[in-house]
Amino acid sequence: MAKGPNAFRTISEAAEELGVPQHVLRFWETKFSFIRPMKRAGGRRFYRPQDIAMLGGVRALLHGDGYTIKGVQKLHKEMGLARVIAAGLGEAAPDEQLDAADVAESLAEAAAGLELAERSRDGLRAARDRLTFTLHELETVKAHLDGLLRGD
Repeated sequence: MAKGPNAFRTISEAAEELGVPQHVLRFWETKFSFIRPMKRAGGRRFYRPQDIAMLGGVRALLHGDGYTIKGVQKLHKEMGLARVIAAGLGEAAPDEQLDAADVAESLAEAAAGLELAERSRDGLRAARDRLTFTLHELETVKAHLDGLLRGD
């Protein structure tokens, strides 16, 4: 069963979707500060849809348009993330100017993804706090039962 378009992807799924090896994705993380997949316990990476779009842009610029790593870094610095994403979608040549609506839409999508990640992190913290409290309660009950069994 295929994942939905908004589902997070593992590094193997992202690599397959983009047509690059996994080690290339890890390498790009070291070279491009804007590539920051979510990392779970043990450092396992999960790529959001906007991460896949960014990586697609990087791949298109490096492999399709002949940019160097420094060239992509400069393009990102001068024209922003929306330009990198647009390159991956084949929407415009990298040296063309984006209109304000395109930039606003790309930024809104990125903000929505960040908000979702923030809510997920907050939800995980709350669940961890509830589990910690429940564990403490269970340990207290166990100690009480142990005392009753010993005849305390």
